[in-house]
Amino acid sequence: MPRRVVITGLGMVSPLGVGVEENWEMACKGKSGIGPITKFDASQFPSRIAGEVKNFRSEDFMEKKQIRHFDIFIHYAVASARMAMEDSGLKIGSSNSGRVGCIMGSGLGGLEMLEHYHKVLLERGPRKISPFFIPGMVANMAPGQIAIEFGAKGPNLSIETACAASAHAVGESFRLIREGIVDAMITGGAEAVVTPLALGGFCSMRALSTRNDEPEKASRPFEANRDGFVMGEGAAVLILEELEHALNRGAKIYAEIVGYGMSADAYHVSAPEPEGEGAISCMRMALQYAVLEPEDVDYINAHGTSTKLNDLSENKAIKAVFGEHAYKLAISSTKSMTGHLLGGAGGLEAAFTALTIKHGIIPPTINYETPDPECDLDYVPNVARKAKVRVALSNSFGFGGTNACLAFRAFES
Repeated sequence: MPRRVVITGLGMVSPLGVGVEENWEMACKGKSGIGPITKFDASQFPSRIAGEVKNFRSEDFMEKKQIRHFDIFIHYAVASARMAMEDSGLKIGSSNSGRVGCIMGSGLGGLEMLEHYHKVLLERGPRKISPFFIPGMVANMAPGQIAIEFGAKGPNLSIETACAASAHAVGESFRLIREGIVDAMITGGAEAVVTPLALGGFCSMRALSTRNDEPEKASRPFEANRDGFVMGEGAAVLILEELEHALNRGAKIYAEIVGYGMSADAYHVSAPEPEGEGAISCMRMALQYAVLEPEDVDYINAHGTSTKLNDLSENKAIKAVFGEHAYKLAISSTKSMTGHLLGGAGGLEAAFTALTIKHGIIPPTINYETPDPECDLDYVPNVARKAKVRVALSNSFGFGGTNACLAFRAFES
């Protein structure tokens, strides 16, 4: 019989704040973490705004000698893992280290460090490249360093499936526990690519909002005047445990993970399939995995990027999966507040979904001013809503047409 999997710890670093409490408070208040880019001079770019992490001190979470050796996305990952482990109370020692693993997702890895050392190469030559450059920026060093920090010797994996990466990481961790391979997993995602190269690349694709004069209003999922997504950065880590393992040590439980779906559009390198085919099959797979009916679902944390094509196709997919029940669902996109964390988005949104179930508060979709007639569902506009959420989904879709959906349920013994 498949084993049950619960969430016992959370750690979050995002444009809304550092730590679960600050992130949740800001999300429930409908506050935006988006502003003008301060990391570099963005004056020559069409889009000059982003969701930057503020008031983060790497030295609060890592030894000083480590800080300069790793890209900032690893700092965010380790910080989130440290907070999640403390929140969970999970201890790893010689008796259980092989039964605890780590899977993290990231879309681009250490791009900031890559850009820095490319400049060093051009200006100062190859002898000035640090020996820590490669291990400091590769994406798999996020789960690798987390495993080193906590002694987790079980399965260790880095997933790079664009904007679905950390949702896939959580889903694969769920499966490892469910199938009895491990008892606990440290999982989630991290991204920190508010850099000139990434910004320039997305600007060239015309994917980003250019609402530079009102950055806090730039991310507006499902709204008629949306004009593109806003880049964000940060990380989120969830501690997943087999139910009896968690209960035996008296752990608190945020929610239960009950389903996981994954699919491909097989359509286009960056655009979603217009009718939401891949998203439909992904959500249906998650429901089937969880043995749930569409009518059981109360809430969806949508992928909701604030781009014309994505929001419309996701809206169509939800209606195809849920039929008339789609109009009874509460749907919100926390990207309206955080911006799009790319490979880190799914982990952050899984954490927000678990908190929604735990606290009975649905975060809003802010900046929802003019309804789009083609996006005609309930997006919990502008103000958080108190509601009992028994079952929820979290959607994540990425470039290349890769899709992930996680299903959560309120814990009942």
